[in-house]
Amino acid sequence: MQSHLSIDEASRRTGLTAYTLRYYERIGLLAPVGRAAGGQRRYAASDMAWIGFLLRLRTTRMPIGKMQAFARLRSEGDATVPARRQMLEEHLADVLAEIEAMRQSADALKEKIEYYRVFAQSLAPA
Repeated sequence: MQSHLSIDEASRRTGLTAYTLRYYERIGLLAPVGRAAGGQRRYAASDMAWIGFLLRLRTTRMPIGKMQAFARLRSEGDATVPARRQMLEEHLADVLAEIEAMRQSADALKEKIEYYRVFAQSLAPA
């Protein structure tokens, strides 16, 4: 990867729009991004890695407010590692509960589909 990416390059690599990248910076999910001499944003590898983690959090449906709280803790340094770990552990518990609920719902759907398959066969002329 290039050492510093423009906002367009970062957008292409992350799948986020340039607007979203600027929004994430404005609300504190991203620390202020480095700038080129002309003022254009330049995303370093560390910025891209952090964006990748934010995308993982977003995929797990972490609310943006919690993502902001996590980002604030991260910006405060290593002293917040225990709080960050606890936050992630709690979120993981929520994610795993959601996965289990979805698994149970998928099982119920499979049962209903099988019921309708058998029912439809019973209606078919012999």
